[in-house]
Amino acid sequence: MSHRAQTAQAAAAGLRDFADHIAAAPVLVGFDGFVDSIIQVVDKRHDADHYDPIPTIDRFGHKIVAAAGHSSNFELVTTLEKLGGNGPIMANAFAAAGLPVTYIGNLGSPSVHPVFQEFAGRAEVHSIAEPGYTDALEFDDGKLMLGKHASLRHVNQQSIDEQLGRDAYVQIVKRSRLIGMVNWTMLTRLNSIWQAMIEEVLPAAHNKDAYVFIDLADPAKRSRDDIKQAMDLASKLARHARVVMGFNLSEASQVAAVMGVAIHGEPEDAIQSTAVDLRAALGVHAVVVHPRRGAAGAIMTDAGAVSAEFAGPFVEKPKLSTGAGDNFNAGFCLGLLAGLSLEQCLCTGTATSGFYVRNAHSPSLAELADFCDDLPQPQA
Repeated sequence: MSHRAQTAQAAAAGLRDFADHIAAAPVLVGFDGFVDSIIQVVDKRHDADHYDPIPTIDRFGHKIVAAAGHSSNFELVTTLEKLGGNGPIMANAFAAAGLPVTYIGNLGSPSVHPVFQEFAGRAEVHSIAEPGYTDALEFDDGKLMLGKHASLRHVNQQSIDEQLGRDAYVQIVKRSRLIGMVNWTMLTRLNSIWQAMIEEVLPAAHNKDAYVFIDLADPAKRSRDDIKQAMDLASKLARHARVVMGFNLSEASQVAAVMGVAIHGEPEDAIQSTAVDLRAALGVHAVVVHPRRGAAGAIMTDAGAVSAEFAGPFVEKPKLSTGAGDNFNAGFCLGLLAGLSLEQCLCTGTATSGFYVRNAHSPSLAELADFCDDLPQPQA
């Protein structure tokens, strides 16, 4: 049996052992929320019920260019409306695994938007503002994501205090074994929440053993100064809890450039050394880097810093890819909460993502353990 298979089967055994203790591992996730509308653009309308969609972005682009100097009308057909946002997708994966989940975010005001109702039945939900909206124009060769983000400015510490109350918020943080704070890029006032965590909430909660998981979510449109300020706050958070930073390949490269961390060779080939160097530069408990084909990480242990790398069950033609990274994050954090080794956590992260893209839904704890027991080899 290969070392990879042994690691995966050990992870599966650890997950099954954790099943008896999962109720004692509550998590808090926040703070975004989006209503995602999957839309086709009509090319030819035949009757009230039948139409041909514009097949490609290239053809749509030509139609738009041809309208210059004139006017044009494009009919949009919404084929699906679903919950979106890094936080809700990650929290949904936790809930599927059976963890007690509390979610704080902009899921609707004065009541939760209908797309989040099923999720609200699986988690304790506190909505602090209206959701953002994303119109995803789908074509055979890609998607155009059109976002309406005005409500995201209300995702801040003041809204949490007004809608939830500071004392109740501190109690939620105090009981949580993991606090997931994601989508920093779109939440332009998330720093106020981090600052309150550093100065007041975490000191009041006395929960230094908690994990705080941070995912920036593609910071390319934010300035270098903004990214550096966020990294400084993450380092300060690490004085009060065990901070874990999660990056995809692009995010790791962007943060490395800001932090002055050199990447040696091709970025995907250097993910383990990049994780090691970023963790040291940031002074946090752990860093994990997850390109599509696998993952690597570095973490502090009682014996010092250790690192590992793991080849995930990459599949060439996924049934669903949107949300794969959020499912990786949930699976990796699930491994941490289960007390698994770093390599086994990388396995549970890639396995959760691998299951999700194959089945278009997040796995239960039992499904994840079974998947790890016979973890597929990565496709070429």
